[in-house]
Formats: sequence, C-alpha cells, structure tokens
Amino acid sequence: MIPDFSKARVLVAGDVMLDEYWHGPARRVSPEAPALVVNVERSEQRPGGAANVACNLAGLGVGVALLGIVFPKLLDECSAAVLSDYAKGSLADPAALIAAARAAGKPVLVDPKSSDFGKYRGARLLTPNRAEFEAALGGSGESVGDMAARAQRACARLEVGGMAVTLGEHGLLLAPADGAPQHIPARAREVFDVTGAGDTVAAVLAAGLGAGADLGQMARLANVAAGVVVRRVGVAPVSLSDIENELGAGEARAPAAVVDADRAAEIGRHLRGSGRRLVMTNGCFDLLHAGHTACLADARALGDRLMVAVNDDDSVRRLKGAGRPVMPLQQRMQVLAALGCVDWVVPFSEDTPERLIGQVGPLVLAKGGDYRPEEVAGGESVERMGGRVAILPYREGWSTSGLLRDLRTRKPGGAGL
Repeated sequence: MIPDFSKARVLVAGDVMLDEYWHGPARRVSPEAPALVVNVERSEQRPGGAANVACNLAGLGVGVALLGIVFPKLLDECSAAVLSDYAKGSLADPAALIAAARAAGKPVLVDPKSSDFGKYRGARLLTPNRAEFEAALGGSGESVGDMAARAQRACARLEVGGMAVTLGEHGLLLAPADGAPQHIPARAREVFDVTGAGDTVAAVLAAGLGAGADLGQMARLANVAAGVVVRRVGVAPVSLSDIENELGAGEARAPAAVVDADRAAEIGRHLRGSGRRLVMTNGCFDLLHAGHTACLADARALGDRLMVAVNDDDSVRRLKGAGRPVMPLQQRMQVLAALGCVDWVVPFSEDTPERLIGQVGPLVLAKGGDYRPEEVAGGESVERMGGRVAILPYREGWSTSGLLRDLRTRKPGGAGL
C-alpha cells in the first residue's frame, strides 16, 4: 500500500511557524477570570504551520525543500509542491506560485485557510477541513454525498483537480473533479489532539503526488496517518514507520477463521461495539482467480476487517447449473481463508446472503461487477444500520465460466493453465 516516497521531492511553500508549548500543573482558578492558573515547569518548541508539513514529508522519506517569504527557483528540483496557507501573509496571493508550478509541469496541493477558494485556481488538489469547506462553499450540515457533489461543482468552476476534505471523526472525503468520490471512514480509536492532523493529510497526499501514486490509494494512506497523529498531544509529525506499524496494527495476524452464521453475527456485534468497521462481501468463489483476489483486496481496504460469505454447493448448483461447483464448499472456504486480506469465511445456503447479512450487520457491504447499489442483496439492511454499499471496480477478462470454457476446449497435450 505504501509507495516508494524516496522518489519524490516536494517543495513546501507557506507560513513557516514555531509552536511553543508550556507544561505544568493547574491546581486553581484565577480570581480575576474564569481561567486555570498554570504553574509552568517547562516549555517546548516544535515546527508549526508549513514547517510541520515539511517535517511530515521528511518523516515519510521524501526529499523536501522548504520555502518561507523568499521564493528562489526551487521548482525544477521538485516533483510536486505544497502551499501551506495559515493566513499569516506568506500566501496572500498564491496565483503566481500556482502558475509557476503548472508551467513547470508540477502538481500543486493547497492546504487552504482563505474562504475564497478562487485564489487557488489551477491547483491539483485542495485539502480543507469541513469548517473551511463550508465557509468557502456553504452547505452547513450536508451529508457526505451532498458535500461531494458540491466539491465537484466547485472544482469544475475553479479548474481544480479535486478536493480531499478532512471530516474529523467521520474520516476523509476524496472528491476528484473527474471520477467517483470516495468516503474513507476514520481509523482513530482514541483522539487526544487534532492539532496538525490536516498538515499530516496534506503531507501524505503531496508525497503521493510527488511519487506518482494513485490518489485514491494515497487518500486511504493519509487517513491512516491522521489516525496516528490525533492520538498524540500537540503538533507531532508522522513517520513512515508509524504508518507501517499502524497498518500492521498488532498483527502477527492469525489465519482467517471459517465460522458459522451464529459466530459471524457475534463477530459483527463485537466489531460494531468496539468502533471497528467490518466489510462483508459474498460469492461462489469456484476456481478462485486473479479477478477474485483483486476484488477481495479492494474490499478489505474499505474497513478494518473482511468477512466473506460463500454459497454452499446446493445454492451454487441452483445459480450456475449442473456440473458446478467444480470445487466443494470446504475446499473453496479453505482457499479463501488462506488469503492475507480475508479475516473470516462463513457459508450460507440460500440463493442470496440477505438473511445472513442482516444477522451480521457489516458497516460496508462490498460487491464486485456491474451491479448498482440498489441491486445488491442485503444492501437495505446495511444502510438501515448506518452502513453503506460499495461497488468494487469491474475487471474485464476474468471469470470462472470463462476459465471452464477454456479448459473444455483445450486439446490434450496443450499448455496447462
């Protein structure tokens, strides 16, 4: 999931600041004002503003050039640029910087503070938080879907490539000007301090731009990184090892378990109660192929755990006809359980898993192929619980039926599959 950031060199321009923290006990309230009196025992200074973005990038292994008030000719040495606007004056008029970067063929990410997003016309990506988004574009209290539509309209009007809106405990919204929006749920378990989380998101996304990585992939990675820094007090840059550890999250991972419906429902209740996001998908998975494994990996990336529901042999015969399945249920489940992206496998006997999905209660129901969300069995029950249906990318050229046709038409002595 993590690209080679060492290939990237990013220019960070903006308001370079120094944050100072005072530490000490507060044992009484001031008699002059309703404020705590702190007995300062020590102080601490950390890079802030654009300097924190630069520190985050350096922690990821990215080559960094940091630019404050003066603008030397650094663009030729960089593969991307970040404009970190803290409304202190360094980026009062960012148009010249954006124009210079575009002329040099370098993507520009802007972390905006101005409510006039028109100042950032031509940027590749804007990364406002929800309050900044609403101050600039209106729509207070909108659903994530409405925000995505509003963001895409604004991107088209402003000639901006897309927006990544940080939503606090609700995660991150990626709304490219062209293409489907993605809502990426938050991963943080405990939040101590959100200071600097926006800088971290901007840094990870900029590192991805500089490394030529997929934007959707980097948005998910930025969400992981933000979940790390909000568990720390004060401005604290993230490192590559922090992200690797978070993705590993305690996992000397046990092999996936084959469970029955009752155990699956118990797992669903436990994960909902602990704030973790269970993804569920289903299928026959007869002759597992690369299309299956790609879809399962995509599904796993949508949450914290993945449960796969598998049609039993009788239901496969009803759906696929005589001669199917090629592999019996136990073998199909064992193969699925051996995949690194799968956490649990559960069989079902009905033609659809609708009843099982209602029992388990996943927060994401993923389905591959050319389905529409309203066509996915069990989708209504998931949405009633506050979850969502996700349609995974359809991959041409891979199907079990196609593989079986190839096997039947292959001549004896021909090359094996």
